Amino acid sequence: MEELRVNLTNTPGIYYVIAYFLSSCLYIRMNPRRYNGVKLWGIQLLYLMVLGCFMVFTDNIDKAYFWPCMAVEFCLQWAVIYLCCRTDGKKALYFTIRAFILGEFAASLEWQMFYFGLTSMQLELNMGWNLLFLTVSHGVVFSIMYLLEKNYREENATMKITHKELRVVAFLGISVYAISNISYVFRTTPFSSQFPAEIFIIRTLADLGGVCMLFAYHMQLQELQSRLEKDFLQSMLQLQYENYKISAESVELVNQKYHDLKHQIAFLRSEADSEEKNACLEQMEQEIRAYEAQNKTGNKVLDTILTTKSLQCQRQGISLTCVVDGKEMAFMNSMDLSALFGNALDNAIESVKKISNPEKRLIHLSVARQKNFMRIRVENCYEGDICFENGMPVTSKHDKAFHGFGTKSIRRIAEKYGGSMTIRAENGWFELRILIPL
Repeated sequence: MEELRVNLTNTPGIYYVIAYFLSSCLYIRMNPRRYNGVKLWGIQLLYLMVLGCFMVFTDNIDKAYFWPCMAVEFCLQWAVIYLCCRTDGKKALYFTIRAFILGEFAASLEWQMFYFGLTSMQLELNMGWNLLFLTVSHGVVFSIMYLLEKNYREENATMKITHKELRVVAFLGISVYAISNISYVFRTTPFSSQFPAEIFIIRTLADLGGVCMLFAYHMQLQELQSRLEKDFLQSMLQLQYENYKISAESVELVNQKYHDLKHQIAFLRSEADSEEKNACLEQMEQEIRAYEAQNKTGNKVLDTILTTKSLQCQRQGISLTCVVDGKEMAFMNSMDLSALFGNALDNAIESVKKISNPEKRLIHLSVARQKNFMRIRVENCYEGDICFENGMPVTSKHDKAFHGFGTKSIRRIAEKYGGSMTIRAENGWFELRILIPL
């Protein structure tokens, strides 16, 4: 039995391969994926084979090469997460650290339980018991982590990782891994042990602490970013409303000027003799009538927003057409109304003004009641490719941390009134649809 204990002091590399593979699959599932189906599984199986061959080859390698080998294994895990997930290098590194420590914990727990069963429960050394401990321990660990992580899956798609946050996670990961494996490399430190059972306990508890700390830090990051996003959306809502009030004053002033101008034209017509003057005055009257007729939706807030955006589109050579029944929008308060239509039209104008062909610089807005629903649709042409994450378009601006909130604000307002928002982009035509029950 003594010889058996000596042989069991080191966990075979194949068990780490299984644990690393499962932890990688878990965090790939928790993020938007770059590929699906056969290609996704092909990359993961290739990773499994490469990692398996490397760890079997280096299983009994000299301790001097221990840390370089672990660095290679970590890089392989980062590569598979980066290739399979639609994310940047920093974010992939963040989740790789978490996956690596989780894999360490799963492998160490399985082997510690198996070792305990052999030495304390006098179980026979055979593959059956090994597979049983492997299945039960991995099933429990990864099931618990899946249940915990799935609550943050949607937030992971929009989560931003800064260099500071990455340094904190890297420090935690390196510290946990160094403490958990110190007995394998240095046997004479105050934190090391020479007894297998104690080595396994140190390793398992250190890895468990690491998994808990990294998950707690992840929860804190998600909560902080969610709070900042809500504050930012509220600021945008207030800003849109303030812009609406300024626009309302400006439009009212313009309306007064146009009204005065009508009387002035009538006076000039009565005094004018030449046909040329009459033609010019007739043209001015037609333009005034066209202005008065436009954007009269039956809702003062909508009238102001649409008039402001129409003038903006005219300046930028954009054709904006509106078919709007504003009286049906009376159930929404002014702040929500200004934010919803302000953001929707701002996004459309931002997209259309990039189009070089003036004939394609088109925006169409329609608002109408359909049975017991209010249907809002904003359509516009676009050029280039639009990427989506969780049904939301990814901003094309370089500073992604402070952009893309307009669409989130629209969705939040729609959900506030029990409605939904859907977006579709194909064949150069972008369509935003909002459906709100009345």
